[in-house]
Amino acid sequence: MSSASHTLHLRPVNAGVFGVHGPDGQHLGNLKRVGSVWKFKAVGHDATGQVEPGGGPLTDGHNAVFAKPDAAAVSAALAPLLG
Repeated sequence: MSSASHTLHLRPVNAGVFGVHGPDGQHLGNLKRVGSVWKFKAVGHDATGQVEPGGGPLTDGHNAVFAKPDAAAVSAALAPLLG
């Protein structure tokens, strides 16, 4: 797949949280403000649909740090993990 097909999207949840969504709209995690930085928190789901914190296709990016909620920076750092 091309890198353009792996663009991640940020959707505001509140002042300190953005949902991180894949190109297909799948919720892959959250970008949360922790002090002065933003940390990515991966989210997956088990076979029964229960949320698995730290899981999912971006689990290797769990706790990645960003200076600000910027979709291009988040995509550059995390989208390669999608394969």
